Amino acid sequence: MRLNSIFKSALMSTLLVSSALQAKPAYVATTAIVEHPALDAVRDGIKQTLNDNGYSGDNLKFTYESAQGKPDIASQIARKMVGENPDIIVAIATPSAQAAVTATKTIPVVFSAVTDPLAAKLVPSLEKPGGNVTGLSDMANIKEHFSLIKEFVPSLKVIGVPYNPGEANSVSMLNSAKDVAKEMGIKIVEAAAPKSSDVMIAAKQLVGKADAIYCPIDNTIISAVESVIKVGIDAQVPVFAGDTSTVERGAIAAVGYNYFDLGKQTGDIVIRILKGEKPGSIDVKMAKGTDLYVNPKMAKRMGIEVPKSVLEKATKIIK
Repeated sequence: MRLNSIFKSALMSTLLVSSALQAKPAYVATTAIVEHPALDAVRDGIKQTLNDNGYSGDNLKFTYESAQGKPDIASQIARKMVGENPDIIVAIATPSAQAAVTATKTIPVVFSAVTDPLAAKLVPSLEKPGGNVTGLSDMANIKEHFSLIKEFVPSLKVIGVPYNPGEANSVSMLNSAKDVAKEMGIKIVEAAAPKSSDVMIAAKQLVGKADAIYCPIDNTIISAVESVIKVGIDAQVPVFAGDTSTVERGAIAAVGYNYFDLGKQTGDIVIRILKGEKPGSIDVKMAKGTDLYVNPKMAKRMGIEVPKSVLEKATKIIK
């Protein structure tokens, strides 16, 4: 009888522990290098996918922290998150991803909105990268971007590119832009902006040197893009962008990803890991889908008109 009682007691304890484990919410700790509409949309898309897959309310602990554009703060956030031992760390944009990958070799890390994961040394390979890291790249089609600019400015000879030389993502994109420009017979003039406060100065350096300004998917530039747009209006130099959310903030046009959808694609990877897959066995994904956003009002303010051919194929016209 006593053995039977002990067995029942042990079974009950096991069931209680099992029930407690099942009730434990999934803990997804999310961080981004800076807050701006594109990166915020990635975060929101990730959370939407989690919710759509049953992770919400008491079933999910979802935290978010911004590094306010500062890599040293990104490192502090990453170390803090590692100390909290979440199920997954989601790092949005290259500097935050680098900080997370440096901070842990055991907790799964999923990166998003990273242009060149190899150049940033986040993974050794895009196919089954091994270790605890995988994610999604938003490598842009620079040739498509420059072809769009040329539709607006047929006489285009020189494109000005403000960028942050301290961000691997930005350097990689600038190098790609130079290769594409050479192929298209266009010259690139660059202007460095290591901090958000330098962005207006960099934009002004391009006045008189460039036929158009192209704002790449650079977190420093995008976080202060209103400064570039002001320079474009004042100097009558058209400003284009590498992401569509910047068109809503005043750039003339962009062919780019819908970053909410990109977040949802990232969320799919997060779900796979929460369900038991190892990050190192999941290929790094490339973002899918592109939109064309146009802002006719800003085009006029910068001294040009939107070609009819562009208006006809626009996904969204900002009014």
